Amino acid sequence: MVDPLPFPDQVEWRVDAAPVDYPEALADMEARAAAIHAGDARERVWLLEHPPLYTAGTSADPAELIDPRFPVHDAGRGGRYTYHGPGQRIGYLNIDLSARGKDVRNFVHHLEGWMIAALGDLGIAARRADGRIGIWTDDAQGREAKIGALGIRVRRWVTLHGFSINVDPDLSHFGGIVPCGISDYPVTSIAALGGNASMAALDVTLRSHFPAFLSRLSRCGSGLEQCEAAR
Repeated sequence: MVDPLPFPDQVEWRVDAAPVDYPEALADMEARAAAIHAGDARERVWLLEHPPLYTAGTSADPAELIDPRFPVHDAGRGGRYTYHGPGQRIGYLNIDLSARGKDVRNFVHHLEGWMIAALGDLGIAARRADGRIGIWTDDAQGREAKIGALGIRVRRWVTLHGFSINVDPDLSHFGGIVPCGISDYPVTSIAALGGNASMAALDVTLRSHFPAFLSRLSRCGSGLEQCEAAR
């Protein structure tokens, strides 16, 4: 059996118990990215929850905002409309890709793999879906359903934003938008699938798989000489 990789000293692992307002989180994340670029701060993984809200990415279509029952915030990331709220684990990633291959596609691919591995530890058989964004599984009715989302921005090779995983949110809150522009498939959660819906348990498994995720961040091909990607 191979010993797990140690947690890297150069990365701060932060978990907030109380919900964080979206503008506050966005400002903090952008300040941290600037400090990392300047060499004044460590990289960071920040796990948190938000109060109920919708975010609009750079490709958001106003027609997909069906019922703005919660505040709507411009996110400054790629992608379309997403919902965030209690019971959903948000992971904001400030990772310095200038030291890790400058390959955005590789970063997104392995971020997906990290989420899939963490969900697997909680009894959820998650996967990628060709031609569709996000992390997918089968719901209780056997339908393909979305359980996780990703939205990434890269500024001066430091990543911003990150991922969300539905642990036990109110799934009816997704009805105010067309989530990520995909209307043909439902959303689901760890709780709805009968998995281990403990936020703390998800945090533990995310942390345990993080060193392996980080170790895979190097250029896998020609790389992307651009500074945005959204999946």
